[in-house]
Amino acid sequence: MKSSLLKALFVLSLFTFISCEEVSKPEPEPKPEATQKPYKAGVVLSFDDAYVDEWFDANQALKKYGWKASFCVCRIDSIGAPQIQKLLEMQKEGHEIAGHGYHHYNAVKYVATNGINEYVNQEIDPMLASMKRLSFNVSSFAYPYGQRSDSIDKALSSKFNVIRGRAFRCDTPETEGCYFRGGKYMYAFGIDDNHVHFSMSYLLELLDYTKKNNKILILCGHKPVKNVTENYQTKIETLEFICDYMKLNDLQFYTLSDLYTMMPVN
Repeated sequence: MKSSLLKALFVLSLFTFISCEEVSKPEPEPKPEATQKPYKAGVVLSFDDAYVDEWFDANQALKKYGWKASFCVCRIDSIGAPQIQKLLEMQKEGHEIAGHGYHHYNAVKYVATNGINEYVNQEIDPMLASMKRLSFNVSSFAYPYGQRSDSIDKALSSKFNVIRGRAFRCDTPETEGCYFRGGKYMYAFGIDDNHVHFSMSYLLELLDYTKKNNKILILCGHKPVKNVTENYQTKIETLEFICDYMKLNDLQFYTLSDLYTMMPVN
């Protein structure tokens, strides 16, 4: 009986480990012959979808920290003119406006049904064309729903300097995939209040690990709000906590596109 129980626990732990690796799948560390450019420990704050008014309001509230963020925009041709002007204003201030899909398709599911070429034709190329026409300098892309595959990454590699998915909690900060690892394929940890893996205590652990180990932590949220009323909302209080921590510990704000300039040189 005891032997059977031990075997069952071993199989379960192995499955859990494999599942976590498959979800996070962090970029391998740079090869030894590649020279990593020096950088200061810091944080990338990124936001997905098209909550432009809320992003703009958050920007007004957080300017006092000298912050900057990457705003990953979807459905660009459905956004109103006032919101386009807000995005352009934030881009001018040093924030990054990145891509998040023309229709916000789940890349893995769409490609499974329609193929990669159709995905690029319907989801990526129209987005890039419209954003260029509107004077957005897009060099980064965040997958809707965070789902990606090696084949889709490869298809998009020539179109973007940085490609971001989402990582999920394994057990400890050092096992997460949400740090800059020297490559263009990146993963972010979700800070929406409803995210199953999110808590303020774990966020503090991630920030402490980032500071102590000179890492760059990549975070993502959706709609900044004062009071959470539904899913995909990030408390302004959470963002202020992050900014306060960064100011107190001399961490640097980065955008996704900033990380491209720090990739290893062969």
